[in-house]
Amino acid sequence: MELASKYNPADVEGKWYQYWMQNQLFSSKPDGREPYTIVIPPPNVTGVLHMGHMLNNTIQDILVRRARMEGKNACWVPGTDHASIATEAKVVGRLAAQGIKKTDLTRDEFLKHAWDWTEEHGGIILKQLRRLGASCDWDRTAFTMDEIRSESVLRVFVDLYKKGLIYRGVRMVNWDPQALTALSDEEVIYKEEHGKLFYLKYKVEGEDTYAVVATTRPETIMGDTAMCINPNDPKNQHLKGKKVIVPLVNRVIPVIEDDYVDIEFGTGCLKVTPAHDVNDYMLGEKYNLPSIDIFNDNGTLSEAAGLYVGMDRFDVRKQIEKDLADADLLEKTEAYTNKVGYSERTNVVIEPKLSMQWFLKMEHLAQIALTPVMDDDIKFYPAKYKNTYRHWMENIKDWCISRQLWWGHRIPAYFLPEGGFVVAETTEEALKLAIEKTGNTSLTIEDLRQDEDCLDTWFSSWLWPISLFNGILEPGNEEIEYYYPTNDLVTGPDIIFFWVARMIMAGYEYEGKMPFKNVYFTGIVRDKIGRKMSKSLGNSPDPLSLIDQFGADGVRMGMMLAAPAGNDILFDESLCEQGRNFCNKIWNAFRLVKGWNIDEQAEMPAASQLAIRWFESKQSEVAAEVADLFSKYRLSEALMAVYKLFWDEFSSWYLEMIKPAYGQGINPEVLKTTLGFFDNLLHMLHPFMPFITEELWQNIHERKDGESLMVSVMPSAGLVDKALIANFDIAKEVISNIRSIRLQRNIPQKEQLELQVLGDNPVAAFDSVLFKMCNLSAISTVDAKAEGSASFMVGTTEFAIPLGNMIDAEAEIARMEAELKHKQGFLQGVMKKLSNEKFVNNAPANVLEMERKKQADAESIIKSLEESIAALRNKA
Repeated sequence: MELASKYNPADVEGKWYQYWMQNQLFSSKPDGREPYTIVIPPPNVTGVLHMGHMLNNTIQDILVRRARMEGKNACWVPGTDHASIATEAKVVGRLAAQGIKKTDLTRDEFLKHAWDWTEEHGGIILKQLRRLGASCDWDRTAFTMDEIRSESVLRVFVDLYKKGLIYRGVRMVNWDPQALTALSDEEVIYKEEHGKLFYLKYKVEGEDTYAVVATTRPETIMGDTAMCINPNDPKNQHLKGKKVIVPLVNRVIPVIEDDYVDIEFGTGCLKVTPAHDVNDYMLGEKYNLPSIDIFNDNGTLSEAAGLYVGMDRFDVRKQIEKDLADADLLEKTEAYTNKVGYSERTNVVIEPKLSMQWFLKMEHLAQIALTPVMDDDIKFYPAKYKNTYRHWMENIKDWCISRQLWWGHRIPAYFLPEGGFVVAETTEEALKLAIEKTGNTSLTIEDLRQDEDCLDTWFSSWLWPISLFNGILEPGNEEIEYYYPTNDLVTGPDIIFFWVARMIMAGYEYEGKMPFKNVYFTGIVRDKIGRKMSKSLGNSPDPLSLIDQFGADGVRMGMMLAAPAGNDILFDESLCEQGRNFCNKIWNAFRLVKGWNIDEQAEMPAASQLAIRWFESKQSEVAAEVADLFSKYRLSEALMAVYKLFWDEFSSWYLEMIKPAYGQGINPEVLKTTLGFFDNLLHMLHPFMPFITEELWQNIHERKDGESLMVSVMPSAGLVDKALIANFDIAKEVISNIRSIRLQRNIPQKEQLELQVLGDNPVAAFDSVLFKMCNLSAISTVDAKAEGSASFMVGTTEFAIPLGNMIDAEAEIARMEAELKHKQGFLQGVMKKLSNEKFVNNAPANVLEMERKKQADAESIIKSLEESIAALRNKA
């Protein structure tokens, strides 16, 4: 195939993705190879690709592609999540636009609309991932509400209920007044708010005195059923055994005593509203206080409040402040900052509410899931998240798993006509259990009423690594035995509790082992000035537009250059541009090599022999470094190592060393070896940049149909000659200095120069390379450099280029004086250390030796510079 003169991603990406799909190269079936498994964090079924997805899925694809090239049976399972709250909110919004209320529909009618919406918008994100190059086994695509996953969820619910771990009861829950559902603690985000502290006057019954209560929520006084003081509070001893009157409401309530009350907060008097505060609820339980629920589900005040009925809670807060002030029952207000809970989904202030809900006991599950992470059986990258995990596990509360929604997995509990309920996977089984429980053989399915609520979305996704291989419905099947536990999970730290911790619990509960061996936590993608990306700020680029502009490989590289594990990513489009430029560099280097003519008669030059030996070692050194970085999940650093190997070592040095002279052909062995190096480089780059590497690999040689770089085995690192690499680094420094002299003096490349080495030549073995790269006429070892030379130091060796009348003496003296000043400053710093008795007595021997070597080297260089300056001055 003739390669285009310029790399155009649009010509390449679609072509190769289709080729991979047609040849089923992403497909995986259990076989004798070592498995490598990743399960995708399922995005919302109706979602579209954003920058967070781009980062997460790029990382997963890099890991999967590398595993595949290591000869493993790589299986990346894609899928989507039904996202109860988010999807139901969208369906309700669409219906509202058509003038239809959810309450006007039956459950089945609403679900038909929800399924229509899902089918219309569902799966878009998975199609978009193909543009990125995601090598998922698409035949395995799952959905949390498909048949296998749904049945798995119901079976687990029934099993946990039978084990006594699921229970139903009235508890204080986090209520979302917009979504009209309970939320788990993990779905509440606390934000700092600047509000007010209201000091309210409660009249002491039978006296002309008042007890003052400080509260942030005066709108809840209609639910007050007690006042509480600390029995050890000297300033409130007079209130013991008394009763007080709730302002405006005029309800008489008792003063109770409990150590829970903070003597220092406000006045030390606490209003107790058991229906609307978690801590007050606990006091209410302890002292058997009545509970008055003053809120409707939508956050307006209910009939039970008696005042402000039908008004929104925040409107009541404004109104009650005025009414309390008018009644002289508001002593004062103060500015106050506190943390307020918001719904993670709707961003509405949460209302603590007493509600009948279903809960999962977490103590046993937390115990089995904590040790494996703390003992590093399951490794977290970065490890700092272990502490976050431990803190949550050790302070865990029961999980509220019911949601007052219709879109989701309906709770498999069936209420009986005579009261009570049964829990079963199917209605038929529920009827059988109901008859056994009641002894009433005339019961029919119609007599049973299934719970209206759905399960929390996370109750299905916590089973994901098991249910994707049907491990719940068919324990011990071939696929679960082969693919489980999975290898790596790539996810965000924001769902460590929602998802990661719960999957670990489910893994040990249902499989008796970990669900994954490693968890790689990505950072949050931010813009280049550190702001979180959002539609409202307009700082979140469209990923598909970026791919159109820079190509998928360019975008993947741009994301990874900015993506150290666990740290936030400061994304800048210029990084994608750098990625695109790198693609062009690879393309042009390949065209250069493929453009050389072979000369069968040409001998292999000495410089080429050296270059080949050096690059073999350098490539092996970097291959070992990259393998080590992958084992530590330092993928950004791994990419940078390969990037530098290609750009700096291969393109800038190796190709220059072996490049035939203009109009001449290349030795066939040199070309063959060079294409072999190119092949190795494409293997190393492929996980990061799959499209351009496939295109060029297919062009190195004639390939058979179905052959692909992505299933070609990654070459293992060879032997590394460290001395050769170190010596060549010195040679590179010499070459760079000679090139600088040409540049500074405007000496054309075609004009030959002589190189003089004062004393032993440390790079004598590389003379052939120096001759070629610097166009030298001679390299000689001398005791004193020629007059009118431009000199430079590499290490402690001085090199000189005789320039005759080409030298500008004043400019050369100025340059050497600047270098002399720098070296004298450096020597001063070393001498200061060595004259410090404490340092000399306490420093390890190797450190002292290093400092003394620095001193000797600096003194040698200073002496040489001073002599050179003096010689030039004498000549001038």
